[in-house]
Amino acid sequence: MSFSIERPFLLVGAGKMGGAMLSGWMAEGVDPSAITVCDPRPSEEMVTLLNRHGIRHVTSVPAELNAGIVLIAVKPQLMDQVLPGVKSAVASDTLVLSVAAGTPVSKFQSVFGDVPICRCMPNTPAMVKRGITAVYPTEPVTGEQRDAVTKLLSAVGEVVWLDSEDQIDLVTGVSGSGPAYVFYMAEVLSEAGKAAGLPEDLAEKLAVATICGAGELMHQTGEHPSKLRQNVTSPNGTTAAALEVLMHDEGLQPVMTEAVASAVKRARELAE
Repeated sequence: MSFSIERPFLLVGAGKMGGAMLSGWMAEGVDPSAITVCDPRPSEEMVTLLNRHGIRHVTSVPAELNAGIVLIAVKPQLMDQVLPGVKSAVASDTLVLSVAAGTPVSKFQSVFGDVPICRCMPNTPAMVKRGITAVYPTEPVTGEQRDAVTKLLSAVGEVVWLDSEDQIDLVTGVSGSGPAYVFYMAEVLSEAGKAAGLPEDLAEKLAVATICGAGELMHQTGEHPSKLRQNVTSPNGTTAAALEVLMHDEGLQPVMTEAVASAVKRARELAE
């Protein structure tokens, strides 16, 4: 089941993630007249986006709304409060998508029944159509619906399909939370530049441009990161000296492994 003006795409929650995906869809040319956004307190930025594109906004799900697709993009802690109000919009063939970390499909099945459900884990680069979304489908999801989900989510980046729901929490720790790790890397690289003696604005500009450029190089070349690292590392050179610190037994690898494990642990705790 796709969506249309008669059976719209219902976005429940237009916060950081829901808003990022909506922004990406608008940039891709998705028909705004076939979208309804339900959010009782949208941000000023989101209100501007909704008004710009003429997207219907409601503070609660209208009783007459019959959705083709429903995307649940609210915090896990709000699920018990939000889902009952969405139930009236969900028919037996409505495709339910969730981007909430730590919320298993069983939670949605308990409210909506055995409808087609996809748990999705996107990330915020969806806002600039460079995200990646991992998807786990339940058994009722048809091939046609998988194609529809792939097409929809491809509008904001890459799509990968998972074999088990357990993998969602692992994906959360790597790509779901991952952009924040990269942003923090830009922060600490900038601070390191300042500590070395660079002016603050120059250090920040160099750090951000370097990370953006390195990411784009990986994207465009398709080379393995280790190969690209080796390409830029001359024996006994400046990069090699820095990597000796970063690749030390107590360097970046164990810290990143611990960070991802902590995110995965928290995602699992949210499901309890």
